[in-house]
Amino acid sequence: MDYLISLLNDPNAWAALIALTTMEIVLGIDNLIFISILSNKLPEELRPKARRIGISAALVLRLALLGGVAFIVKLTDPVVTLFEQSFSWRDIILIAGGFFLVWKSTSEIHQTVDPDPGPDSLNPNVVVTSIGTVVVQILLLDAVFSVDSIITAVGMTEHIPIMVVAVVCTVLAMLLAAEPLSKFIHANPTIVMLALGFLLLIGTTLIAEGFGAHIPKGYIYSAMAFSVLIEGLNILSRRARRKKAQRSAEKESKATNL
Repeated sequence: MDYLISLLNDPNAWAALIALTTMEIVLGIDNLIFISILSNKLPEELRPKARRIGISAALVLRLALLGGVAFIVKLTDPVVTLFEQSFSWRDIILIAGGFFLVWKSTSEIHQTVDPDPGPDSLNPNVVVTSIGTVVVQILLLDAVFSVDSIITAVGMTEHIPIMVVAVVCTVLAMLLAAEPLSKFIHANPTIVMLALGFLLLIGTTLIAEGFGAHIPKGYIYSAMAFSVLIEGLNILSRRARRKKAQRSAEKESKATNL
């Protein structure tokens, strides 16, 4: 109890909590985009359930990993060397997760641009993916993002309660944002391609980091934010054109009636 009271009265602890929560929320965007895209392939009545399961699994995984934080820290120790390059379990997990993301995003992009993609596509009118398949894929990515998230958290603070509060706040933010984000992606088909591009970029970044190439996250998220800005302008432009065409059609209809 005295330990918790001392944390509550420590300004540095509050600063660490704010910084860590902000970082966790930013890192959680990747996971949330993936969950949104996959859940939108399910029948509409199953989508909220899949999102809740995926995000709840992220919370359980991260809290479980925090419970074994001493083991998680050891994941950064080299375990194998290939071609004079040392790899830790963290590196191996990041590489495997990165290849999974690249494969998944590439296959989804192919289904989107292929004129005859078969029954499993991002067409909202064609829904054949089972909730079990979606949940398994979400869990796989949850594991990768959770390991990376916890290792990053350990590097920012040594206080487990701060990490726990930051993780819980992040998951609550994801729960609040999941439904609006999924609906927005579903209502704007071009956003799907942009989001898949983000996942492809994130997967490539994970692979690069697994091989020891550090890519500042600020560059990645700045590029993503700029792309979102441009796509937002495109959406506004399309809406303006539709409204203009609708007004023109109404004027023509009125002129015809007269």
